[in-house]
Amino acid sequence: MTKPALLFVDDSEDMLEFLESEFSDKYEVFTAMNGIQALDILKKQAIQLVVSDVMMPEMDGFELCKQIKTQLDYSHIPVILLTARNTLQSKIEGLEIGADAYIEKPFSTDFLHVQITNLLENRNKIKIYYASSPLAHIKSMANSRADETFLENIEYHILQNLEDQELDVESLAKITNMSKATLYRKIKSIANLSPNELINITRLKKAAELLATGNYKIYEVAEMAGFSSQSNFGRSFLKQFGMTASDYMHSKTGKRE
Repeated sequence: MTKPALLFVDDSEDMLEFLESEFSDKYEVFTAMNGIQALDILKKQAIQLVVSDVMMPEMDGFELCKQIKTQLDYSHIPVILLTARNTLQSKIEGLEIGADAYIEKPFSTDFLHVQITNLLENRNKIKIYYASSPLAHIKSMANSRADETFLENIEYHILQNLEDQELDVESLAKITNMSKATLYRKIKSIANLSPNELINITRLKKAAELLATGNYKIYEVAEMAGFSSQSNFGRSFLKQFGMTASDYMHSKTGKRE
């Protein structure tokens, strides 16, 4: 199993060596000495979480956090800020620019371990909940405003082309004016799904929405959601949500087909 990749950013080589020794057993560790170096690493590596000092030359932790949270390619990545500045105002500033946690120096490595584990596990739970719950909204997976805009845009274009049974990552990339590689990487990072899996889940969630109205037959819903047959739809619905389409409709409307 691949280790999650962490990026530690600090202008102290001793601190970076210490953090690498503390975390390399459980994580793949990358290090940078300022925000500029960190952004260069983010371009090349699939980083799951960034831990950054605030006070650094060239680009400090606040600016790095702001860059991460406002750039589409990185906005899904959690950021923990470490700082000796323990004023309330500095904490507010860090959180306002999108930091997911703010830890004062000196800090306990056990506490940092727990913060990292919790952030990664909570993100994973949200992804699982979205995929397994018929009515969970795609925005529930967003970690930033940039992510929210991206996910809503992807969902909008899938829904606009729902009846197209040939809709896939290539056609979705063209519709959204993105490269296939960028689209795949971004969706995978936020949702832990491939674009084709996200298309299928969006179809199934729309189908669940239609079933909940009680206004359509299951075969009609299957066609409206872009499935090639009712049997294919039924298998997909059961596999994704753990119940049959008929049982789901009955739970929402009292009707059974």
